[in-house]
This record gives sequence, C-alpha cells and structure tokens, in this order.
Amino acid sequence: MKKILSEETRVFFRRVGESISANPFTPARHRADCRLTGLAEDTDPDIVLKTAIHKVNNRVEALITAQQADLSSCTPMDRPALTNLFLFFLFHKYLPLFDLHIRKQNQTTQSLPLEFGRNLEKEMAAFGFTNKEAGQYISLFFQMRRAFFFIHTGLVGDSPCMEKLRARLWNTLFTHDIGEYAQNLIDKLEDFSTLLVGETGTGKGLAAAAIGRSGFIPYDDKTHRFTPSFTRAFLAINLCQYPEQLIESELFGHARGAFTGAVAEHQGIFARSSSKGAVFLDEIGEISIQTQIKLLRILQERTFSPVGSHTGLRFKGRLIGATNRDLGRMIEQGKFREDFYFRMCTDTISLPSLKKRINQYPRELGLLANHLIGKIAGKGAKRLRDRVVTVLQRPENRDYEWPGNVRELEQVIRRIILHGSCRLHAQAKRSNETNHPLFDQQSTVAELTSQYCGFLYKKYGNYQAIARITGLDRRTVKKYVERE
Repeated sequence: MKKILSEETRVFFRRVGESISANPFTPARHRADCRLTGLAEDTDPDIVLKTAIHKVNNRVEALITAQQADLSSCTPMDRPALTNLFLFFLFHKYLPLFDLHIRKQNQTTQSLPLEFGRNLEKEMAAFGFTNKEAGQYISLFFQMRRAFFFIHTGLVGDSPCMEKLRARLWNTLFTHDIGEYAQNLIDKLEDFSTLLVGETGTGKGLAAAAIGRSGFIPYDDKTHRFTPSFTRAFLAINLCQYPEQLIESELFGHARGAFTGAVAEHQGIFARSSSKGAVFLDEIGEISIQTQIKLLRILQERTFSPVGSHTGLRFKGRLIGATNRDLGRMIEQGKFREDFYFRMCTDTISLPSLKKRINQYPRELGLLANHLIGKIAGKGAKRLRDRVVTVLQRPENRDYEWPGNVRELEQVIRRIILHGSCRLHAQAKRSNETNHPLFDQQSTVAELTSQYCGFLYKKYGNYQAIARITGLDRRTVKKYVERE
C-alpha cells in the first residue's frame, strides 16, 4: 500500500524543493533555506545552510529506518516532493567529492573517471531512481557544481551589480526555473546564444568561460565519466587577432587549395567544437558584414561550410559573443546587421564597470586587489596585500575613474609591487594634457598617424587589428607604432 504523506511532511518537502530551485546567487535562496529551517533571515547564511542539510539528513535517515526511503513507497502525487528530498540529500552529501573532481578535471583535457560514481549510482538506485534518471541527475549535479565553482571563483566582488551579474549567469545556464530545466531543457540550451557587453577590462572573457565550462555534459554509466571533459567544451577566439581574409578560415575552416597558401585542410573553431560545447567570439563588433551573414546562418540553420568547400557541417554547441562596441549605433550606421544582432542576443548580459562597482560598494576595490594579488604572488602575501591596498586608498588616488577597469587595476597593482607607489590621478592628468602631440596644430599627418596607431596598439596589442581598423597594411602599422 502506498504511503500517504502527512500535511506537515508535505510542507517540509515542498520547502526543500523551493531551496533546490532557488538561484544560489540571489537572496531568494537564503530566504528559502530560512523557511526550511525556521531560522531568522538575519542568521548567517552558512549556519542556515548547515542547519538545512542537517534537517534533511534527519528526515532521510528516519525514512531509511522506517524502510520507506523509496520513491515507490509513496503515491504518484507525492513522488516529486520525495524526489526533491533525496536529491537535496545526495547533492550535499557528495558535494565535496564533486568539488575535488572539478579541481582534478580542470588540470587536464582528458575526461577523468568519477571515482565515486558507482557509489552514487547505487544510492540513487536504492532510493528508487531508474538508471536513466540517475544518469540525468548525476549530470545535473555536476553541471550545478561546475557553474557555482566557475561563477563564484571567476567573478569576484560583493557589490550589488556583481551579485546581479552572477545571478544572470546562473539563469543563462539553468533558466529561472531549474525544475523546468531538469524536466524539459537539460540538453536543449545550445540554441540559446548569449551576448556579453561591457567596457574593455570588465571581465567578459571570464563570464564567457564560466558559461562555456558549465554547460550540460552527459554522464556515461558504463565508463563512469562525463564526456567530453568541460576543459575541452569551451573554445574561444579573439576576432581582432586575424586579418579579415583569415577570419572566415579560423571560424569555419578551409579546404585544401581554397586560396593561396592553403596547402592542407584546416578545421575551424566551429568544427572543433564538441556537441555539448560552446564557442566564444570575442570582439564580435569588429567583423565584416559578410562574416556576420555566415554566422547568422549558423545561428538560424546550425550549419556552415568550410571556405572553398560545398560540404555542409553542423554546429551543435552554444554561441557566446562579446563586444565593447555600441552595436545599436553600429546598426544605424550600417556596420552591423540587425537580423544578426537579434538572433545573437537571446540573452544580453551587461558587465558593470569597475567605477560603478566601487560606487555601489566602496570595499570592492580592496576585495578585488586582494584577489588579484593572490593570483600574482600567492595567498600568503599578506604584507604585500596591505601595502598595495594602502596605496590604492590614498586620498590622491580616490575617485579615480578606472577607464581600463579590472584589467587596468591588475597592471596598477603590478606597478605598485615594483615601485611601492602609484599616483593614478597624475597618470590620468598626463594622458589628458592638451599639449599632447595629437593636439599640436603643427603635427604632420605622419605624426598624427603614429600617435593613433600607438593608441590602438595599447588597446588591442596586435598589428592585425590596427591594420583592419585603419586600412593600412600590417608592415606600415608596425612602422608607425615603432616610430611612436
């Protein structure tokens, strides 16, 4: 006879489900855990979560003792609620082992075996999950933990705009309803493209990597591995690094003899992408209309052909684009196709400037500095951290606009490490002085060109990008940059 759950038990199980479905980067998750535990919302979130895990563990152990820890023991109406209880229990029980697996897998491109996979499968079977359900939920556990790992560790900051950014990235992976995602969309989000917009240096590449490395990857219960490895699932290309005539080859590949110098067949980035992977196109605002048309075909038909070939190939991954350009204005100027823009921006995510982050949360600068120093010098460099933060917070450095954002901050930190000090406002003043050669009425065209090429080189860091922007050939650009 099927067991009918009491109303109190149903309420508890429903609250477990609310905790599972809440975005972990939003206050809604903490509120859900508080309702589950009965603790006040001003309680420390870590204490609330530990209490929630303890309460769920007690419920599951009670069911095991009563020999009722089986999905077949309840009515069909109560099965979803009991499923949530078991999933919450298993996810948090194996969470440390998933974290260890992620760290190990992050060091290699080979798909490593999930060492605890067999044990997890057996526990799920004991709770009444089918083999198919177990494989799907193990894949979901792994995806959720990867997403939390890469979003949490890759995008540092406590300002409200950074909290909002992390929540947006989670939604772009799992939608706003993870329950619906698990039931109907778990392997169907490849067609949901993402456009990342923001100033240079705000971390668009980090956001793209967090999305690209956190996609759904199936679990193979025969080999006890996730295939492919998430370290191979994310491929990135900076479109500014290639001259226009080579961009299509890098994107779509080319056949042998397709053009002068094509002595062998070449696989483009879309051909190298795995079926559950993601391709990141950085500086997407710099590509030609012709390339935009071909990318539009990939988004609409999921097909492409290598340069010089009529063979149609399929792209089964997710497309992520990023730009610091005003694409709306480019559309008005005829430099960016409106249809490509609308097909690209299934989800448009804006990354906040460093100045905005500091204005919202003044401690953000010190927090970021500590994180960056940890990357540069290791976690134990406390005296170095204190010295750098002290310099950054001096009165003469306050209210600095940080035009280069986090990327500039990292270089400023390196400068402080080298010299012990840095006057940010003095640097800004020197760069804006009206006696700069650019404003000298007696400057020659060659001098102005040299200044402009030098400026572009500092921004993009390579001659090909400057050649495309200025219309000069690469050797001429190099001559002007070296002259400057």
